[in-house]
Amino acid sequence: MQTESITVINPYTGEAVGSVPRGGAPEIEAAVRAAQEGANRMRALPLHRRAEILATTAQRLRAEVDPLGARIVSETGKTIREARAEVVRAAGIFQLAAEETRRLHGETLPFDALPNGEGHLGYWTREPLGIVGAITPWNVPLALTAHKVAPALGAGNAVIHKPAEQTPLNALRLAELLREAGLPESALQVVTGYGEEAGDALVTHPEVGFLSFTGSREVGMQLPGRAGFKRVALELGGNSPVIVMPGSEEADYADAIVRASFAVAGQLCISIQRVIVHEDIYASVRSALLKRIEALKVGDPMDETTDVGTLIDAHACDRVRDAVDAARQAGAKVLLGGRQLGKAAYAPTLLDDVPANSPLMTEEAFAPLILLIPCSDIRHAIEIANATPYGLNAGIYTPSLHEALQAARDLKFGSVMINETPSFRSDLMPYGGRKQSGLGREGVRFALEEMTELKVVCFRQPLP
Repeated sequence: MQTESITVINPYTGEAVGSVPRGGAPEIEAAVRAAQEGANRMRALPLHRRAEILATTAQRLRAEVDPLGARIVSETGKTIREARAEVVRAAGIFQLAAEETRRLHGETLPFDALPNGEGHLGYWTREPLGIVGAITPWNVPLALTAHKVAPALGAGNAVIHKPAEQTPLNALRLAELLREAGLPESALQVVTGYGEEAGDALVTHPEVGFLSFTGSREVGMQLPGRAGFKRVALELGGNSPVIVMPGSEEADYADAIVRASFAVAGQLCISIQRVIVHEDIYASVRSALLKRIEALKVGDPMDETTDVGTLIDAHACDRVRDAVDAARQAGAKVLLGGRQLGKAAYAPTLLDDVPANSPLMTEEAFAPLILLIPCSDIRHAIEIANATPYGLNAGIYTPSLHEALQAARDLKFGSVMINETPSFRSDLMPYGGRKQSGLGREGVRFALEEMTELKVVCFRQPLP
């Protein structure tokens, strides 16, 4: 028998920090009925009013950085510094959405450029799709919600949001902030629940016109077939490589790689998982990374000095431990880490000599670990980097323009960062992957466009 609520657990302390209703298909059905009214209201809302609501929400988020940040820590176990930065980032996303909403437009069409168009005048415009379904993950609960909700509302849609069951509290507070900013209550429905219950009902509902999902590849690859006749955008993860070539300055790459590998305890789809290093500088890069990883502080996420927080739960620790043990048994060397710390924390880990057929070389670890891999030249580095079913972000450090351009051309990833880590993301850029990393693009302007549909209007005029 189903319980009526879901308890939210602090991963660091193991204590309950809240509870939310366990919604399912009936709650999704009720949300759709409300969102149909909300879609009509949003469609009629002028662009400047939509923009004002989004901009006011950005201001309200900035005013609640500390309480929202503390709530994120209690749900996710990420550090308080990371959590505050996420709130600031979410505010920026809403501000960007406000600006892009004011620029939503179409163009005139030169019908008379073709003979059959003589005497015709017209244009195309963008219209909202109606109801957007948004399913968000637990690792970046507020900012990734902003990436779906803000452009959807800016485009004039209503939204039904199903947050991860581990992290629903900030989603509910964000909905309150939007309503306080003037959003019609029916325009945003938050249904808390499990993926196989509320999530599946949202995916399959025929009245939902667009589905935006961020989560695991295993779940995401099933969604287009289950979603029916609706648009689908999928962000499904990655196995991000960074290449380090001779001539790169340690001051440029070493701290950046460590930050990008162990932020949010490695639980980002663009966390660095593979560090591919030219054999001529392999020993020096290894030494530089070891020194910096050893200095990381793992502990209480609310401690301002903590660098690495916890994994989302103890089951995640079990998964990471099993993956590292399997790699070790296959011949990999654990240079540092490789052990659990506390209830749900795992020591930042550096692996060497990982066999090419190890799952860690190709699959997503979603953990605080990196693999150090030698290469002989830029072609070899690119070959190693591409040897994964994922294709989200990649990076390269090199002083050579030739190597940078070759990497930009030949790396099969949605984004290639030059002299930057693959975890770099600007919220205004088109963000998304190739291969099994997903479909479609996020980034405020690009998401806003995907959440609208084109309409052509044509007038026939009498010829002179």
